[in-house]
Amino acid sequence: MIALAHSPLVGRIRGKPNENAFARLLHINEIVGITRVDADVSDLGRKWRAALSQLGFIVPEVSAKIGVKQGALGEPFTVTNNGNRLIAAETVTGMQECFLRSLAAYYIPSALERNYDFKMFSPLRHTLAIMLELEKKTGESRLNFLEMGLIVQLTSSDQALEGVIKQILTFRESREAAVSKRHFDQETLKKAAEKYGYVASTFGDYADTNFRYLKATGFVQSKGHGLAIVPEKHLFVEKLVQDSRIPESDSSYLVALCNGAALPTDNREAALAVLKDLVDQTKRRGLKFAIEGKKLEQPGDIAVVRHEIEDLLFKQNEEEYASRQVSLSEEIAAYMELIITRRSRKTLSNGGEIELPLSEVPAYFEWILWRAFLAINSLANKPYDARRFKIDQDFLPIGTAPGNGPDLIFEFGEFVVVVEVTLTDNSWQEACEGEPVRRHVADLVAVYGKPVYGLFIANNIDSNTAETFRIGVWYSREDSKMRLNIVPVTLTQFKEFFEALFQANKVNVASIRGLLDACGELRQHHEAPAWKNEIERTLRVKISELVAA
Repeated sequence: MIALAHSPLVGRIRGKPNENAFARLLHINEIVGITRVDADVSDLGRKWRAALSQLGFIVPEVSAKIGVKQGALGEPFTVTNNGNRLIAAETVTGMQECFLRSLAAYYIPSALERNYDFKMFSPLRHTLAIMLELEKKTGESRLNFLEMGLIVQLTSSDQALEGVIKQILTFRESREAAVSKRHFDQETLKKAAEKYGYVASTFGDYADTNFRYLKATGFVQSKGHGLAIVPEKHLFVEKLVQDSRIPESDSSYLVALCNGAALPTDNREAALAVLKDLVDQTKRRGLKFAIEGKKLEQPGDIAVVRHEIEDLLFKQNEEEYASRQVSLSEEIAAYMELIITRRSRKTLSNGGEIELPLSEVPAYFEWILWRAFLAINSLANKPYDARRFKIDQDFLPIGTAPGNGPDLIFEFGEFVVVVEVTLTDNSWQEACEGEPVRRHVADLVAVYGKPVYGLFIANNIDSNTAETFRIGVWYSREDSKMRLNIVPVTLTQFKEFFEALFQANKVNVASIRGLLDACGELRQHHEAPAWKNEIERTLRVKISELVAA
């Protein structure tokens, strides 16, 4: 949305040339991947235009036939009120509320999507109602991937809730009784494909999209191979599901879609009920939050306080997540391997499988280095202060760290490590990273009263980049000279050192500092190519010492 809003394509994404330009804009901003930028990718532009229109982030183009005047909505394909709200959102909570208002406003069939043979309903409320009913029947709201793909997304509000639940529970019983669950899954998908006339993979593709939409609301989180309602949002979900109203007309539907749906918490009474529930949760979890003196007169005032409490609860969840990383070194190293090899999946020794979304590799690169240092488990700063990228309710990355600052900052008792990562591995690496990395490290030297190290990590270190860090000089605005200690290593090198720490059961920050000091001391004796070789040699020695001792 930001990319579109800041481009000359706003309101101009109809017609093959503009549809191609829109697709290439998405490619340039790493939202989609295009193998050939000179190819006709107008179909991709149309796909994204339709999605943004149906979600109400850009103004849909309406036909006079449906009885709605275009002027009541705005110029086609310009940014809507809810779209502008999404662009302006600076917090994950703010972004999630925009998606929630979008998906809560979305109904099918509608003036934009007529080709359905069931009565109008809200897919979001329908799915959440199923999850709530599952919780009543089984004790948990979890809905797994195949259940979404083969059952839930093939139903509508025309089906009785009890019947849908019975289908899910019968499916679970049959799968549990199967000799081979993998064979059972394949056969079930095959039968569904034959029944509905789809390619078997279609069910999974749509389930993946629906899971992503659900997660975007902030209402659900991953649990096993499925999703479950976030405990902190349970009452909010209940109140949303209770709102069974449907739009009165095509016009009212489209206006609500562009503005974002009204939510239960827009009502003061409901907002106070949700707030009280959150306050009770903080008490049960031993957290202190002073509600006294807070402004609670209007729903907007209550929302501010609600977001404060949600942030407090999330920070506690994140600290608990950080403490678990020490036992997940194999998984962390496996993600590093996927980034190195650009593969998407890997099976762990315990049989579990991890997946790397290849379209999100830059974000996952920062995320996995964050997890690696959390696993070392000696941070003086909080996990949420160590990262500059945003994370969702599953602690997965939402984009990369913003500019004008380092990617990651890890403070230890006696020193600080500033970690910068990049996927650029050619001569552009120095142009893109040389100045910013040195500036970020220099800025933090002035902040901390302890040594600050820079750790630059890429799949390949260009010698021009290494030379810039080898010289390691920075001048302040007052022209005072500063010698910076920035060490460039490959992700492979870091991965091997990280694994050695855990294999030798010698996970301590002294080893990290020892490696950085040893590599840094070599810079004065070698030019960049030789320094890179010496860093590799030093790392091998350090790994051998860890393993042998």
